[in-house]
Amino acid sequence: MVIKNAVMKDAQETQHARPYLSPYLAGFGLGLVLLASFLIMGKGLGASGGFGRMGALFVNRVAPEHIERLEHARGLVASEVPVLKDGLVFVLIGVAIGGFLSALSNGRVARPGTVERGPNTGKTRRLVMALIGGGFMGFAARLARGCTSGQALSGGAMLALGSWAFMFAVFAGGFGFAWFVRKQWR
Repeated sequence: MVIKNAVMKDAQETQHARPYLSPYLAGFGLGLVLLASFLIMGKGLGASGGFGRMGALFVNRVAPEHIERLEHARGLVASEVPVLKDGLVFVLIGVAIGGFLSALSNGRVARPGTVERGPNTGKTRRLVMALIGGGFMGFAARLARGCTSGQALSGGAMLALGSWAFMFAVFAGGFGFAWFVRKQWR
């Protein structure tokens, strides 16, 4: 009962938020950003590449001998373009800043410590599940040598059959798994 009251209070406090942008308009805008990325930088978008470059930079600072043993990571650190000047790193910075500014301008910035969750899920459980899910996604993205944004946006825009097959599998898996966690959000 206490949890449901807290969730209802949070919902009432955020009712002044503006409605979400049309997904069609947002998708069109994202397509324009992707087109600009291809035209200006000569490559598509993807988040895991930026995280991989930042991770390689960090490991190179604390354990450079480990980087020397990993061909892929060694190539990231020894690249002609410094890691912190790579376009994918700036994509990550832009996503963080843009997401915050969008939430701020649309009245969706919550008080510090607020955790969005369903009425049947406590804060700790929600954060633990988010951490586990994020860990799986990060591991899978590095294992697959790319994330869903790189596969779906960049690969899909180039009509790569593997990217389209991947996205159908992601949506099918997401809809299939949603049945098992549906009670967490009701």
